Amino acid sequence: MAYKVTLLKGDGIGPEVAEQAVRCIEATGIDIDWEEVDAGEAAIKKFGNPLPDSTLDSIKRNKIALKAPLITPIGTGFRSVNVALRQKLDLFACVRPCKLYKGIRTIYSYVDVVIIRENTEDLYAGIEFEYKDKKTKELIGYLNSISGKVIKGDSAIGIKPISKTASERICKFAFEYALKNARKKVTVVHKANIMKFTDGIFLEAARNISKAYQSIIFDEKIVDNLSMQLVLRPQELDVMVLPNLYGDIISDLCAGLVGGLGVCPGANIGDEVAVFEPTHGSAPKYKGFNKVNPTAMILSGALMLRYLGEVKAAAALEEAVKSVIKDAKSVTYDLKLERDDPTSVGTKEMADAIINNIKI
Repeated sequence: MAYKVTLLKGDGIGPEVAEQAVRCIEATGIDIDWEEVDAGEAAIKKFGNPLPDSTLDSIKRNKIALKAPLITPIGTGFRSVNVALRQKLDLFACVRPCKLYKGIRTIYSYVDVVIIRENTEDLYAGIEFEYKDKKTKELIGYLNSISGKVIKGDSAIGIKPISKTASERICKFAFEYALKNARKKVTVVHKANIMKFTDGIFLEAARNISKAYQSIIFDEKIVDNLSMQLVLRPQELDVMVLPNLYGDIISDLCAGLVGGLGVCPGANIGDEVAVFEPTHGSAPKYKGFNKVNPTAMILSGALMLRYLGEVKAAAALEEAVKSVIKDAKSVTYDLKLERDDPTSVGTKEMADAIINNIKI
């Protein structure tokens, strides 16, 4: 019986990498019935809404989705559809593995870390007040009166909610992930030395949850120190659990250690629903050029297969990706020593090579 999976082809280069990921997933022999729905720019044109109810309904019904990148306007326009999906579907755990494959040229010889990011709270909750708004001035006056501090009257305000409930939930997820995936250490990342109540509650939750997982090494790191340690000694890190904003930033840092966002998959997981997606953006300037690296989207498909319990197929797909990258012949320009290397191949051609290397 086929798995029913919602497919969001995304914006920009999204449809190109989504098509190749679908081909690679199907080449493993796993039977999937794809239900294609709209989000982002395509949904705006069709429904006047970047995230229509029909798309949400499909994901809720199928409980699993594969999503290509969607455009998020900077400063203006609609809010991030990615954030909206996570909040509306309560996809509280963002899982981003960053693994160095042989053939990728970096200064490191070994990196294999997993970022587990709380997805629903922190500054990404989107509670903001525009500096010109009358309500903002009232809020500033109130905050000044109760805090004993002075916030400038022309300030914009962002609210950073971090709850005990969400913190405990994501920390438990991180330790369970470590157990299920034979990981040895979980590091909680915070700035509780400055934000003693918000980050403080996150740190406290991690400390409390860690007591139930004595077989897992527990470590604590302040986020700025972690950034330095990742650059100096990434081999000493394993699983990291972080509040939302730090998780977003650190996952990009880790992507840089292993060759860039083009090789980093991702998953957003809740109690009942999971959405798998690459960590890179929609890169609209490359749309239609058959140029971009499909690896992150394909590896997101491998994560999806593993989530479905198709461990053998997932491993075969990842091994095929590893083989193609190591061989370094049929890879896109970003995986070549020189980005203008004439031997680089296109998105489809790299996917063809991966399919040819799948061994079940």
